[in-house]
Amino acid sequence: MSRIPAALALVAPAVLALAAMVLPQRAAALESLPASSPRATVSLAAAPAVIAPGQPFRVGLKQQLAPGWHTYWINPGDAGTPPEIEFSLPDGAQASGFDWPAPSRIPFGPLVNYGYEGAVLLPLTVTPPASLKPGDVFTLEARASWLVCEKVCIPEEGSFRLDFPVEASARPDPAQAAGFAAAEAALPRPAPWAAAIGFEGAQGALRIDSADLTPATVKTAEFFPAEWGVLDHAAPQLLQVAEGALRLGLPRGAAPLPPDPMQGVLVLTDAGGQRSAFTVAAQPGPLPAAVASTGAAASLPLWQAALWAALGGLILNLMPCVFPILAMKAIGLARLSGAARGTVRAHAASYTAGVVLSFLALAGVMLALRAAGSVAGWGFQFTAPLFVTAMGWLMLAVGLNLSGVFEFGRPVRMGSTVAARGGHLGSFATGGLAVLVATPCTAPFMAAAIGAAMAMPPAAALAVFAAMGLGMAAPYALLALAPGLAARLPKPGAWMARLKEILAFPMYGAALWLLWVLAQQVGPEGLAAALAGGLAIGFAGWALGTAQAARRRGAQWLGRGSAILAVCAALALLPQLVGAPPAAANTAAEAGSEPWSEARLAQLRAEGRPVFVNMTAAWCITCKVNERVALQSDAVRRAFEARNIAYLKGDWTDGGPAIAAVLRAHGREGVPLYLVYPAGDGAPEVLPQILTEQIVLQALPAS
Repeated sequence: MSRIPAALALVAPAVLALAAMVLPQRAAALESLPASSPRATVSLAAAPAVIAPGQPFRVGLKQQLAPGWHTYWINPGDAGTPPEIEFSLPDGAQASGFDWPAPSRIPFGPLVNYGYEGAVLLPLTVTPPASLKPGDVFTLEARASWLVCEKVCIPEEGSFRLDFPVEASARPDPAQAAGFAAAEAALPRPAPWAAAIGFEGAQGALRIDSADLTPATVKTAEFFPAEWGVLDHAAPQLLQVAEGALRLGLPRGAAPLPPDPMQGVLVLTDAGGQRSAFTVAAQPGPLPAAVASTGAAASLPLWQAALWAALGGLILNLMPCVFPILAMKAIGLARLSGAARGTVRAHAASYTAGVVLSFLALAGVMLALRAAGSVAGWGFQFTAPLFVTAMGWLMLAVGLNLSGVFEFGRPVRMGSTVAARGGHLGSFATGGLAVLVATPCTAPFMAAAIGAAMAMPPAAALAVFAAMGLGMAAPYALLALAPGLAARLPKPGAWMARLKEILAFPMYGAALWLLWVLAQQVGPEGLAAALAGGLAIGFAGWALGTAQAARRRGAQWLGRGSAILAVCAALALLPQLVGAPPAAANTAAEAGSEPWSEARLAQLRAEGRPVFVNMTAAWCITCKVNERVALQSDAVRRAFEARNIAYLKGDWTDGGPAIAAVLRAHGREGVPLYLVYPAGDGAPEVLPQILTEQIVLQALPAS
């Protein structure tokens, strides 16, 4: 019995050879014998069954990949190499290169590749010689190589041959028609829209303006550059879609940017899951401006945005960053006790005007910077070390004034050089200063209102910010409507001087806090310049107070001159902050957290882990309170650990464009922003800007 299998083994090749000569060979003319491995089965397929002399026809490298394995696009992404093919052609024949179907993003550990999984056909065009005659056989021979990867990458290759009957008219083969039709449908079409692309530092964006693009027609978008390395392949591409506009964030890669239009493929997916690919030649220019978010904030009507803005402005009076200004407000209110109704109304109206006009000025600057392609958002001025330093010196000067080191005019005044003066100018300036120092905080309702305002026309956006100013000024404005309330305040007396001295200490605390913020932005050289400037401001206050106490005119002029020189010396130190090296990265991260980056987020999501993202800033008081109250609680930390939730913390202290793009993509114009990403590919949940431990625990995905 053992001899029978051996005999069959000897006879089988002869039987197969005889069958090859006797049976029809139609299939061999349409698809070559495959090159097979456990990873991939690859062959050369043809669309026609019969070709005609000189008439181009389509063939394609047909790949059937095992589950988990992939091959590559013309730009392979972070690693890999695209398939290659080389033909041996008769004289007079020509072959094009591959026409590449739109690829997919394929995570590969911390990397992202561009390529194909499953079944893919890479079509190309062959033109046979015009000298062929009916009855001839046109032989097409090719040698191809490809890299197939899963956890490891293995190079493979194969040789292929196709023999085509030649007749007067070509005939397609129905058996191959469906495969080639699907391959042709997967090829990108020329985009019907003009595209613009620009970069600012490491952050870039692609923008297209067209009535065809709306939140209803575009749910996802991906851009695949034709050139390797010009973009960060692993970084997420943050999408913003509004009515008639699309903006896709494109973090820059290590390779130099091309001087000509950037070529690539834009893949859009609609609400029904239909995938469409377009070839794009994006014209280079400045960083394209942001568009409105697709979130709920972008759809708020004007009246609702204004109402929420007013509520947010009212609540802003209770936020921690406004506490130092309560000193000025308290003294101003006390001074109004017993004043005439007309005086009360005028001071309340002046303060309200200062708040509202300051909000309008702040909004105007934000809108102008946004129109110029900047990343300005709520609290943007605190991302500038010069502003932080100047505000710290101002808080120090206000504290010195309240402590009695120097005075402006009468004994009890409002604080700084302008806000310290009595009268309506002092009330107006106090309102403006309150707005400036309030911006590190974000109150409930404000995030949606500001996000909606930034998506509105300028006039409507300014109306929303004016409503926010009215909300913040409402307690003081109430005195303008009912000035009789001032009569119920305590009568002026000696207690006011003591109150003024006590309220100086919140100002000193604010100055120290701003100094800490500055330390997160600049290195030791910049911090030393700010401290030296603070010393000069302190000396100026003392010199001015000495001049005010002196009786001799010469001593008065000497003190005032010394104060002016000291202030000038402080101002002369500001340019050093511009050239100071940035502060070193804060390596002492919060326990259990790691720095946020687009690449790290993509890697964690590729691993299937849920992720909690905390976008914060050193100057954001709301952020710090949320961390103390909720994120650093034992219950939240235990939940992170038990459910294997990664905690990424993004620092927007310097106003970087990468985090700004994330904020806008989720309808926010400033920090804090809290995102909870589920395991897998689901969209993140956006948490409120005021957190409690229970809010965080309820939002975390179950283990």
